[in-house]
Amino acid sequence: MDETARAERLNRDCFCTTLDSARLAGHLAENPLTKDVLSTHPRFFSETAVFIAPRQMARMRAVVAAVERAVHTPGYQAAVLAGAPAIARIDTGTSGVFMGFDFHLGDEGPQLIEINTNAGGAFLNAALLSAQTACCQAAESVNPALRRGLDAGFVDMFKTEWRAACGSEPLKTIAIVDERPEQQFLYPEFLIAKQLFEQAGITALIADPTELTFQNDRLHCHGHGIDLVYNRLTDFYLSEPGNAALRQAHEAGAVLLTPGPRQHALYADKRNLSLLGDAGRLERLGVDAEDTRTLASGIPFTQTVRPDNAESLWQTRKSLFFKPASGFGSRAAYRGDKLTARVWEQIKAGDYVAQRIIPPSERGITVDGAPTRLKVDIRAYAYAGDILLMAARLYQGQTTNFRTEGGGFAPVFIVG
Repeated sequence: MDETARAERLNRDCFCTTLDSARLAGHLAENPLTKDVLSTHPRFFSETAVFIAPRQMARMRAVVAAVERAVHTPGYQAAVLAGAPAIARIDTGTSGVFMGFDFHLGDEGPQLIEINTNAGGAFLNAALLSAQTACCQAAESVNPALRRGLDAGFVDMFKTEWRAACGSEPLKTIAIVDERPEQQFLYPEFLIAKQLFEQAGITALIADPTELTFQNDRLHCHGHGIDLVYNRLTDFYLSEPGNAALRQAHEAGAVLLTPGPRQHALYADKRNLSLLGDAGRLERLGVDAEDTRTLASGIPFTQTVRPDNAESLWQTRKSLFFKPASGFGSRAAYRGDKLTARVWEQIKAGDYVAQRIIPPSERGITVDGAPTRLKVDIRAYAYAGDILLMAARLYQGQTTNFRTEGGGFAPVFIVG
């Protein structure tokens, strides 16, 4: 049995519980503000792990690296930024923290279905990964020291961003910014990030963008001058009135914003997948031939919805998934076989892409003593083209969610 078949068999037939809940609770209790996460967010974490084969991991690494090289090709940047807002043309010389590359494990190998900036969950998944026990069938185990290495690596990523933009000046203050942060589902990881930054000697604050002010060429928050903003906003181009101070500071070069509008335009606008998956167009833009082949085979066919192709897309809709070009979190995304005529009119009038459906793989788990199967989405958290951490999201339904019994984040184990 080859490694891929073995990983598939384990995902199908191994019902081990690999999560040591007591150990995870202990990790979360290191921050008094996150000690109750397991009770307040009961479907954050699954109790099992997802298995992949080394060749699947290698394929995902190759795709992520190929995207990174393609994005840095002058021809690609010129083509993408030509249609982007002016703020996306501000180049701080940085890479953008926590890029998220989402894969489905299709029959043709891992397929990249989406790229996200400010991908959430990495801090939580670092804690989850170090709270795993051995799987009786796969004999997998995780060294708890790995979490400390990941945590340190995450902080180093922010320091690297700072050095790339600001040289040898010390990084003193970070603001973690999101709209109404305490109401965000992933607020517990803001608390974890804040604690890690402070342990590294960096003053860290969590703030709504309306709490920021731009005065005397400096961004301020709660009486502190801010050096770097860890951006968790979904107003990717800072166009909303509440983000005015942050926008002004970014445009003036008075604060380092990461990830910023440029990263969203170059990576996460979903129209880019139609370009990244088109070998002919990439070659004409000067992208390396081997990278074009890697991307063409690793990205499902994607195209923008336009008046000239709308009819053919409607006729083939059952094989397609429709997503808003600037969407996030699976909002306003639709499987073609679920479309109504009314929704289709909204899609045609909106800014959508159509992507060939790659059915997610499945993971067998036990819920209330009964075996069941959940869908699997694999997320690679990456920085500058290198994968830092792999995590899975287990769910039922049309898109990923944290409402499924037995679902949530799960660690990824490589077998073989």
